[in-house]
Amino acid sequence: MKRPKLKKASKRMSCAKRYKIQKKVREHHKKLRKEAKKSGIKRKSKKDIGVPNSAPFKEEVLREAEQKKQELEELKEKNKLAKQKERAEKRKKGKETAGAEEEPKTKKAKKEEKVKAQREARAAVAKGKSSNVFRCSELKKVVEASDVILEVLDARDPMGCRCPQLEEAVLKHEGKKMLFVLTKIDLVPKVILEKWLAYLQAECPTFVFKSSTHIQDRTVLEKKQRAANVNADPRKVGASFGCDSLMQTLTDLASKQDSESMLKVGVVGFPSVGKSSVINTMKGIRACHAGVYRGLTKCMQEVHISKQVKMMDSPAIVAAPSNSGDKLALRSLLVEDKELNPLEAVKSLLYSVNQQHIMLQYNVPNYRNSLEFLTCFAKKRGFLQKGALPNTEQAATTFLNDWTGAKLNYYCKVPDRKCLPPHLTEAMVTKMQTGVNLDKIEMANEQILKRLRATSLPNCITLNSKGMTDGLLNVSEISAEKPAAVEEEDEEDITDQTEDIEEIEDLEEAETLAQTQTSKQKSARKQIKGKAKPAAVNVDLLTTQNDDDAYDFNTDFV
Repeated sequence: MKRPKLKKASKRMSCAKRYKIQKKVREHHKKLRKEAKKSGIKRKSKKDIGVPNSAPFKEEVLREAEQKKQELEELKEKNKLAKQKERAEKRKKGKETAGAEEEPKTKKAKKEEKVKAQREARAAVAKGKSSNVFRCSELKKVVEASDVILEVLDARDPMGCRCPQLEEAVLKHEGKKMLFVLTKIDLVPKVILEKWLAYLQAECPTFVFKSSTHIQDRTVLEKKQRAANVNADPRKVGASFGCDSLMQTLTDLASKQDSESMLKVGVVGFPSVGKSSVINTMKGIRACHAGVYRGLTKCMQEVHISKQVKMMDSPAIVAAPSNSGDKLALRSLLVEDKELNPLEAVKSLLYSVNQQHIMLQYNVPNYRNSLEFLTCFAKKRGFLQKGALPNTEQAATTFLNDWTGAKLNYYCKVPDRKCLPPHLTEAMVTKMQTGVNLDKIEMANEQILKRLRATSLPNCITLNSKGMTDGLLNVSEISAEKPAAVEEEDEEDITDQTEDIEEIEDLEEAETLAQTQTSKQKSARKQIKGKAKPAAVNVDLLTTQNDDDAYDFNTDFV
């Protein structure tokens, strides 16, 4: 042990300790020798006895041995020098060729380049699939291939989820049927849901549906094991509703078909209405990719539900740029494709919502504009950037995900029915209702509404819906023009920015005036201290009385 501020620790020890150590070492060596003797290992090499004195030509033999030894040593030295020269030459060549030519690539570098190229190729394919042209072509394939079309509508805004162009295109084909499926019914008050059901039932057979949120099984075997172990209450959050009635209707339609082929059911709708979740719930396993984020389904996907029914998942309908700002915020993928700023989308959405409802739902104070709301929301959620600045972009994306995902409770008022929409006629309505048992569907919907545990009316936000959302079905209709709603918002933003700039300029002018006044006061004090002559100032009393900033003696400032 080293002691501070002293010499090295002494290695002296008592004789008893030293003898004890020596004894232990002797015993250990003895033990090793015994083990080696038992195993037959001889560690000692045979000693060279050399040349005996009685041998003839002893001196010559010794001389030859010495010469051989010297030759071997010289050979070793030569080899050592040759290797050193080779290394030096290699280094010299490497330095010369490093600047002129690149070194040959190693296996690792080649592998990395290959992986990088594969990633780029995948990204290019994904980008192509995410384009509006590809989505339109895939949606057209689904519509043409299917016998029955299920238009999935979000129960919170059913009218905003309807696409008149799609309905018109489906009803033009002879022999195709159309059904409405109202999803996310647990996020809407029962009173509003019943009104919407009666409104839509007059135009097309409508099913109420709640997708199962706890499907984790990827195979049928996992599904069977889970079904055997679980004794679940149907009113729980993870339970599904409306699956049996929809399946019964589809099997009835399949049995009425003339051909023996399977009934092809196309599932269509706008982004994040629950198309893939409906298929997963009907199948009972995670057959399609579903999640919170919009636009996860890129292409057509076929899923066999039963021996008679086959469902086809489709990408989302492309919203037309002519729609209003709130429709584009909720029903388009412009934010995901980075064609629309999320801050602008939130701004247009906040215009169509009651401010007090938003303040109560998100627990934020009164706000003047969308930017102020997003800053409060970001601070509330802890979305901060470097320097403790609120991350408004992250707050905007979270806000939009709340509205499109199955989280936020809101509803739209049911419009008064005056007449059928322009794209529908009485003949079309009767054609859609033929071949379907409407009484059975109504009874099943009533039973589901009785069992459903929905939200109350005061806990919901009211959204001002602006009717159906126009969509693009043909590739030729897609244009690279900027949406009209976005251009209007840009103009509003420019006016807001100019107003803000004017306010900032006024504040800056006020600050500069205050600074000049303080500097004048300081200079006056210095002049008094230095006994300088005071400067004469001409004051016109008439002008001061006419000023707005003149003191009024009639008012009492307390």
